[in-house]
Amino acid sequence: MSNKGNSFKSSGGNSVSSKRTARVPNNTIQAKKERFKSFEHINFSEGQRKALKILGIFLLFLSFIFAVSFVSYLFTWKQDQSYIAQTNGGWSTLFQSADEIADEAIDLPVVENKLGKLGALLANQFIYEWFGVASFLFVLVFFVVGYKFLYKKSVLPIWKTIVYTFLGIIFISVTLGFLQDFITDSPHILEGKFGYWTNQLLKAQIGSTGVAGLLIFAYLTALIVIYNFDLKLTWFPRKEIPEEDLEDHAEDNFESFTRVNAQNRSFDRTTSPDRTIEEEDIISNTAEAQHNLIKAPFQEELSAITPEAEEEEEANEEELNFSFSISAPESDATSIPLSIDPAVEIPEEEEDLSLAVEDIIEEKAITSDDLVAQFGEYDPKLDLSGYKYPTLDLLKDYGAGKITINQQELEANKNRIVETLRNYNIEIEHIKATIGPTVTLYEIIPKPGVRISRIKNLEDDIALSLAALGIRIIAPMPGKGTIGIEVPNSSPEMVSMRSVLATEKFQKTDMDLPIALGKTISNEVFIADLAKMPHLLVAGATGQGKSVGINAILTSLLYKKHPAELKFVMVDPKKVELSLFKKIERHFLAKLPNEEEAIITDTKKVINTLNSLCIEMDQRYDLLKNAQVRNLKEYNVKFVNRRLNPQEGHRFLPFIVLVVDEFADLMMTAGKEVETPIARLAQLARAVGIHLVIATQRPSVNIITGTIKANFPARLAFRVLSKIDSRTILDTGGADQLIGRGDMLLSTGSDLTRIQCAFVDTPEVDKISDYIGSQRGYPSAFLLPEYIDPNGEEGAVMDFDASSRDQLFEEAARLIVMHQQGSTSLIQRKLKLGYNRAGRIIDQLEAAGIVGPFEGSKAREVLYPDEYSLEQYLETLRKND
Repeated sequence: MSNKGNSFKSSGGNSVSSKRTARVPNNTIQAKKERFKSFEHINFSEGQRKALKILGIFLLFLSFIFAVSFVSYLFTWKQDQSYIAQTNGGWSTLFQSADEIADEAIDLPVVENKLGKLGALLANQFIYEWFGVASFLFVLVFFVVGYKFLYKKSVLPIWKTIVYTFLGIIFISVTLGFLQDFITDSPHILEGKFGYWTNQLLKAQIGSTGVAGLLIFAYLTALIVIYNFDLKLTWFPRKEIPEEDLEDHAEDNFESFTRVNAQNRSFDRTTSPDRTIEEEDIISNTAEAQHNLIKAPFQEELSAITPEAEEEEEANEEELNFSFSISAPESDATSIPLSIDPAVEIPEEEEDLSLAVEDIIEEKAITSDDLVAQFGEYDPKLDLSGYKYPTLDLLKDYGAGKITINQQELEANKNRIVETLRNYNIEIEHIKATIGPTVTLYEIIPKPGVRISRIKNLEDDIALSLAALGIRIIAPMPGKGTIGIEVPNSSPEMVSMRSVLATEKFQKTDMDLPIALGKTISNEVFIADLAKMPHLLVAGATGQGKSVGINAILTSLLYKKHPAELKFVMVDPKKVELSLFKKIERHFLAKLPNEEEAIITDTKKVINTLNSLCIEMDQRYDLLKNAQVRNLKEYNVKFVNRRLNPQEGHRFLPFIVLVVDEFADLMMTAGKEVETPIARLAQLARAVGIHLVIATQRPSVNIITGTIKANFPARLAFRVLSKIDSRTILDTGGADQLIGRGDMLLSTGSDLTRIQCAFVDTPEVDKISDYIGSQRGYPSAFLLPEYIDPNGEEGAVMDFDASSRDQLFEEAARLIVMHQQGSTSLIQRKLKLGYNRAGRIIDQLEAAGIVGPFEGSKAREVLYPDEYSLEQYLETLRKND
């Protein structure tokens, strides 16, 4: 079912519609709309798409032919008609030579049309024989349709253009035929034979005056149908209402419908429950129009109580014209007249009307099927309906991604492997090579009786014989009766992000959170679903591609998900790795209320954000419990089908992905304060759509603790420096034998997959962020629940005794802000005070919120950047004293 809006009525309400809309055959209208729009939703095959392009080129060529022939005919019509008259219509001579025509006609006029005989014949047929100069509208139709077929873009609405053109041809031809009698010496090519004979027939029946009246009636009808032309007379002056009475009347009307309209208002998907109507207007004009759609039936019935009932009635009819096309089926429409006396003009009685409307609404409960039938399924993307996904041309093209096979290298490596094994009396039956972008896998089948452990122990010997870095032996290979030897290629191929995202596998994936990691040894694109992992632990030494891997994950999600479906919480202690994504704050990022930066770099704010995510997780579980579903996907399906009531707190829940770029730094500075909420989220958040991507360059046991590892079954390891680090991250060796530069191992339970990470450079990420950030977004980032640290200093700004404030308090504050150094020794030196008094002043400055808390040997943070902002704050303190 097509989405028609996000207007949502409560399950305890009733749909009240007017008598007009109740009689509208909505099923017929909806069928016509779907039929007219069906072309947009057809999935054409490759051959059909080529045929449509060829047809589009042909129609554009046809419009060019018609335009040239018609314009030329306006200047050469006399010569062209003479030629056609002497050749008895001319069409028979179209393919004859000049000599053959000369034998049949003597002194045959020369065709002067710019398109020759074809142009003269076409123009004469359409302009003279048929519709006159109105035939130029055929050029417009051919051009609009041809452009649509060729470029899949609409210059003008196709169906409206065709219908309006057909009517315009008839109206213009008949009108020019009527005016031709009043224009002397006018050529008959203006109206064509259709316009001429139609006027002659009409004049014989109703005369010239009747034809003029009929034309005026037809044009006014067209204006009303197309433009809703207002024929209201304004000869009599309107009665002016005093401004004071008008304001009181407006306030009474607003108060009387507050509760009714509240039940019909679309809820805010950006988790800002206190959003004002002005903010909703900023987000989407479409949502406002659909909100007015629900209020239209109420406004029509209530218009009777206003002093200008007739004008209000006409205004409401205009709104009903909009609601006409998408209202509910006739069987669902309910017309309930309100028992209000039309003659009542006392504004105070509108309060009783509001109560009457509420009583009517409560009499009958509307079902979710009725809501879906009337308004369509809820569309979370409607607030940003014009959002455009990033295009592939934003990514750099590093080539087609095809692997170049070096036959000599393959043969040499095969011989060396076989020779090395024979030196240790190990015979093999078969060997096969699978070439990847950076690594070639040699699969061998040993002869019966050979112990696998013997081949495994020869790992270093094979590496020595091949003179290669990073030999890795898989003995045996899972699911195969072979032993794998992975050998790095001498000339590795780059796997570009563009080549991965352009594949059909990624474009047509139905995963909830698809991440394109790169290509496997067999050169197949590897795409994983983060929603099923459900969390990802990334580790690797510095410079091995860890940051590129994070960017690849984020880029994959940005190319596949709409801002309404996905939000990122980004933690970047290094302050530079994720800074490029700051531009998409109003589209994809989430942050705490009253925070300036969406990308978190301060450790204290990280702790508050993680705890806020835990609150969000608990709130989502409460919503799932009330909705009687088990996971986020079932909940959103139920909500989209309008089976959950926003008045009860339900809302559309986007996926939230927490990305931590350097987890080791957080563990060193915060420890348990970070580990506890991370562990809670890893254990519980999967079902409510909160997923974690944690990256660290130090995979030691004090960073990746047992609690963390137990809840991260999916782990991604780039090259590490020791076997111990490999076992810490993967519970097995192998990560220490990778070759770096994006070479990685993905562990998902018992499976271990070697992947070459897709490369996405910083300029490419910058282009993607610019492309998304330049589009219209939400008013702010997605707001997480507010978290108040019970042990923090929040709220202590004004919590100190003003009477005990030191006399030098303000002077010390100015000194601190001027030097931007919050230290006790500075106050001692500059104000010539003792240590105890300077310490008391610095404590008072901290309580007043001018300097930050004690940070050991470091100077306190100064919270005011300049003296001007400080003086404003001190003035506030004086007033509060």
